[in-house]
Parts: sequence; C-alpha cells; structure tokens
Amino acid sequence: MSKSVGVVRSEIFMNHDTGYGHPECSERLVSIYGLLDQSELSKELKEVELRKATKQEICLIHSEYHYSVIERTKGKNTYLDGDTPASPESFETALYAVGGLLTLTEQVLSGKLKTGFALVRPPGHHAERERAMGFCLFNNIAIASAWAIKEKGLKRVLVVDFDVHHGNGTQHSFYDKEQVLYFSTHRYPFYPGTGWFNEVGEGKGEGFTVNVPLPGGVGDAEFDAVYTKILMPIAREYKPELIMVSAGFDAYYDDPLGGMEVSEQGYARLASIFMELAEELCNGRLIFVLEGGYSIEGIAKCVQAIILRMIGREKLVKELEEKPSGGLEKILNEVYKFQKHYWKGIEI
Repeated sequence: MSKSVGVVRSEIFMNHDTGYGHPECSERLVSIYGLLDQSELSKELKEVELRKATKQEICLIHSEYHYSVIERTKGKNTYLDGDTPASPESFETALYAVGGLLTLTEQVLSGKLKTGFALVRPPGHHAERERAMGFCLFNNIAIASAWAIKEKGLKRVLVVDFDVHHGNGTQHSFYDKEQVLYFSTHRYPFYPGTGWFNEVGEGKGEGFTVNVPLPGGVGDAEFDAVYTKILMPIAREYKPELIMVSAGFDAYYDDPLGGMEVSEQGYARLASIFMELAEELCNGRLIFVLEGGYSIEGIAKCVQAIILRMIGREKLVKELEEKPSGGLEKILNEVYKFQKHYWKGIEI
C-alpha cells in the first residue's frame, strides 16, 4: 500500500539555535521525531523532500525589506525582537521550513499525498509582513496558503489556528482578502493582544476572519464545543478547497506557558473534526503545520495522537464525554453576534 500521509522532518530544523533556556528549542523536534520513531509511526509516513523556498515565494507574504532583514542574520547571533532570536543558520533553516511545507502542499494538491504534517521550526504564525516576532521569522502557513492560491489557482483556503496565542501575522496577511478564511481559537487577554470577536476582516475580506477568544483554564470540552458549533457550519458554508492547520500545542494541560487544559485526546478530537470536514469538503486535503507548544514531552504525545488518526491506526474521536463549562455559552453567543451576518449556518 502506498503511503498517503506526508511528513516534513529533518535534522536541518535543529540548526535554528534560540539559545539556552528559550522555550522554542530544538528539543521540541527531537522529542517529536523520537516518539514517532520509537512507536514506528515514521515507517507509515512518506518523508517529503526538502528544498529552500525562493525569495519570490517568501515575498508572496513578506516585503523584500523583511526578507533582507532575516537574510542579514546569516552568520550572526542576534535578536529580531525581545523574544525572537536568530542564530548563524536561522535564515537558511527558515527557508527550508517554508520550502518543505510548499513541497508538501504541492503533493497534497496534486493527489500524490492525501494529508500531511510539517514538523518544522522556526514556527510562523506571528510573523508579520515586515516584522519577525513571537519566535517566528517567516509566516510558513500564510506563504503556503498564498502559494496555493497563486500557483495552483485555489479560490478558497481554510486556515484553522488552535495555538494558544493568536496568529496575528496570518490574520493580517489575509485580512482584506476573501480567498482565505482564517479561524482562530486562542487565550485572551494574552500575547500578542490581537484576536477579539470584532476582528472579522475588512473590504473584500470582511466576514472571512473568525476569532474565538477564550479565558485561561479551558480544556477539551470547550474546544470541542467551539469547533463543532462554530467552525463546522462555517466550513461547510465556505466549502474550502484545502484546509491548513496552524497546530500549536501550547494549550496542552502541562505546557509551561499556555495556562489551558487540553489533553492528547482533546487534540485527537480536533484532528478528527478537521479530517471529517476535509473528507466531506475537499477530497481529504488537509495539512498540519507545527507552531508552538513548549512541553517537551507533551508536544510529542499530542503530535502522535493526531498522526495516529491521520494514518488510520486509531479511530477518529467522534465525541467527548465531558460537557463544556457554563461560561462558554456567553463566548459562543458573542461569536454568533459578530458572525451571523456572514454565516447563516451557525446556530447557538
């Protein structure tokens, strides 16, 4: 049987050195790759050939100025902002992260692969057109989405972001465009301070940004309710041709930064929702892209839980036993208030 699930992985991604004690460290990938090898999941994945993204591809989202700022970090140890370091090989590593994701995207769109997971670093969803921030240099998922639109002629890409931090860079990349629907759940108030209910897009993009800010401490049942009651009807109405997922695992219950309570089973449930939507709406085309997640052991367990569903070794999680807390209803009603004008399928 040919392998239908692709993976982007390489020792190259260890070359982005964030320095001692930084949460976005290479040990995150060491842990993920190690668990995939140990559990023999690696044998069931098709490793995607790496390449470096071109300047032209990076500039689908970023300015030439931003590209040159990152390029000038070659051979140096420096900080691009207060928490975003660059090391001598960070620029090239970031190019490989984008390039690997682009190859994966091409293979999923061409039908060579059905789904895939880009296990890359540095992460990307905070990177703005002209600014590296929040551990991110280039916006991997935004570039891949823009590339699919420009090079493959896609008209509707759904980008889902469940990282505990709002993906400000991804939101701003498509805020005035209708070709990408950006859907985010994130803790609020929290870094980077964006992602309130009323941020819905502007111009042609109005209605194509959906933000669900959540308080600290919520877990599996609340996430399940949000994605079932808000994302699923919106996605069915939007009818994406590709689903891309910014997969940050810092809402995990043991994450040192996130302050949330999502478990491996909770992430498996989210993956099951995305897989169900992809099968129904876009021939199964679904790509996960690693973002945050700083529990070294936890991030590996969460990725493993998702990949087990992607390869079909474990059944999709159809429902959870827990029920959401009472405070969630107010949040769902607030989302409904801002989104009901754009999406008729939402019923709270």
